Amino acid sequence: MKRAHFESFRPLCPACLRDGRGPHHLHLATIFAEHDGDVQQGILHCTLATCRHEYPILDFIPIITPSLRRHLSDRAVELLVRDDIDPDLEGLFGDAMGPDSWFDVLRQTLSTYGWDAYADQDPAEPQATEAATPGAARRCLAELLRLDPPRGQTTRALDLGCAAGRTSFELAAALPDALVLGLDMNLSLLRLARRAATGEALYPRRRVGLVYDRRRFKLHLPAAPRVDFWACDATCLPFAPATADLAVALNLLDCVADPPALLATLAQILRPGGQALLATPYDWSTRATQPEGWIGGHSQRGPHAGAAEPLLHLLLQTQGWIINGEKPHFPWHTRLHDRSTVTYDAHLLALARPDV
Repeated sequence: MKRAHFESFRPLCPACLRDGRGPHHLHLATIFAEHDGDVQQGILHCTLATCRHEYPILDFIPIITPSLRRHLSDRAVELLVRDDIDPDLEGLFGDAMGPDSWFDVLRQTLSTYGWDAYADQDPAEPQATEAATPGAARRCLAELLRLDPPRGQTTRALDLGCAAGRTSFELAAALPDALVLGLDMNLSLLRLARRAATGEALYPRRRVGLVYDRRRFKLHLPAAPRVDFWACDATCLPFAPATADLAVALNLLDCVADPPALLATLAQILRPGGQALLATPYDWSTRATQPEGWIGGHSQRGPHAGAAEPLLHLLLQTQGWIINGEKPHFPWHTRLHDRSTVTYDAHLLALARPDV
């Protein structure tokens, strides 16, 4: 956790925010290891005496979520997975645990997001094809910035659902005066992003089935010093109102339990006139969102016949958002393995909070 980001964003206790105890800042109570203003291991404390919730920092990543017990119960294994095992030995473990095991799911996730984020800088990457070109997230961000270029001085920006982190680095490059925070709940992807910040990519690239090739190569990311990565819940962000000038949420709206709460949270943490850049393919799944929380995708007997776009427009209007730019269709390719690519049709929206 970079001290510069901690001091600029001044995180609040998410448990206090969730439970209605008001805004109470976190302080850096214990440091076990630190390197040049970057805390590798430590503990954050809530400053409210009757709360005193603790939040760990491990591998330079602070975990600032309202339910730490549940988060670690679901994802602690991601913090313990080693990346120093010989690739052949790792392959043996993958074969032994088999498909659909936690180990296989973790490697597939790292492969998909690591490839899209960094394979463009991999000298060993095969020549891209039309159906499988890395950088879908980067291209999406670039299109949104084209639809609504940043206005005025931007000093603090958030990348919600940053995954492997490439969009956070690209956002920092587009905002030369800003500190950027990449936020995600997936600890294994955040570890990949933090390694990328040091100038190295390391991830398993899935070839087919349970066969993976380890990818390790140097990266050129000039804006990396202004980027940090935290584990946070996008629907309960640990920040005071008007903290951020700009927020990005690419393909996140359909991956949270409460999509309207995500939009409301964005509205709260943005300053008046602040920008929000969204992309969503409305790829609803009950693993993330129960059907009653979907924006469209059901109730085809209603006035919009189940269409998502008019319902999202209505929700944005109700919450007071201004639409500065929109692209109804944007292709997003996700690579699964050498012979499988999924194509999404994302809806892009460049939004702003009213100036007053």
